[in-house]
Amino acid sequence: MDFAQQLINGIQLGSIYALIAIGYTMVYGIAKMINFAHGDIIMVGSYIALMIFQNTGLPVWGVIAASALASALLGMAIERLAYKPLRGGSRMSALITTIGVSILLQNVFLLLFGSSPKPFPAAFEGEGFTLAGVPVSRLTLVTLLVTLLLMVLLTLFVGRTKLGKAMRAVSEDQGAAQLMGINIDTSISLTFAIGSALAAVAAVLYSSTYPLINPYMGSMLGLKAFIAAVIGGIGIIPGAMLGGFIIGIAEALIKGYISSALVDAIVFSLLIVVLIIKPSGLLGKNEREKV
Repeated sequence: MDFAQQLINGIQLGSIYALIAIGYTMVYGIAKMINFAHGDIIMVGSYIALMIFQNTGLPVWGVIAASALASALLGMAIERLAYKPLRGGSRMSALITTIGVSILLQNVFLLLFGSSPKPFPAAFEGEGFTLAGVPVSRLTLVTLLVTLLLMVLLTLFVGRTKLGKAMRAVSEDQGAAQLMGINIDTSISLTFAIGSALAAVAAVLYSSTYPLINPYMGSMLGLKAFIAAVIGGIGIIPGAMLGGFIIGIAEALIKGYISSALVDAIVFSLLIVVLIIKPSGLLGKNEREKV
């Protein structure tokens, strides 16, 4: 019974990690950069949602939609202002810039809201149900269903729409895609918009589960989602999903059976083990580079 409850808790947390990890993996797959400011978009999404809850009468789904839209616009603005000028430069310059943007967002919201944690409203109240004798909360059910729905819609978008196919072409070869008439800037901006919108949805779900938010909440959350993306195979959307669920379930089982104090250490150790055994990630493929 206890194991089943921990497994359900892990699936709920893993669903949130999966949503965030998709943003990392899409940006890396298409723009070939690791956006360490992605975790702070989650923090921004949480504060935006909190302000909407406090100042409007929108229902929770309206709050999620508004937060996702605002975060998508923020993601596009950051890409255009901070990352686009460095696109032709070294990857190290882009990486350092993402860290700088992360610190900037943290300090801006620290000045706006202070360092004290803010209580987040209970967005999904109500009775859940019992599955094989194990109670499943309404929040857990909503988190899992929303995650699965968004993953299916994203997979269909990338695989079957014109914009999605353009993004895949840019991922394969930016030069060839540009010669075929594909707008590289639009594809990359759209990638940041989708990743940031997913981060905002994850922010509301996460903040509803752990209802205290602060300007630094996105750092570790984003880092663990990045680990999930690497474990699954960074650049591969199904890999991000798999890695998210692995990290979430591992965390829940470690908290339940070992120690909450050792969660982060064991999760990072899991990353090391996977990279030693399969450096490309669980679903990644080893590729030889011609010199």
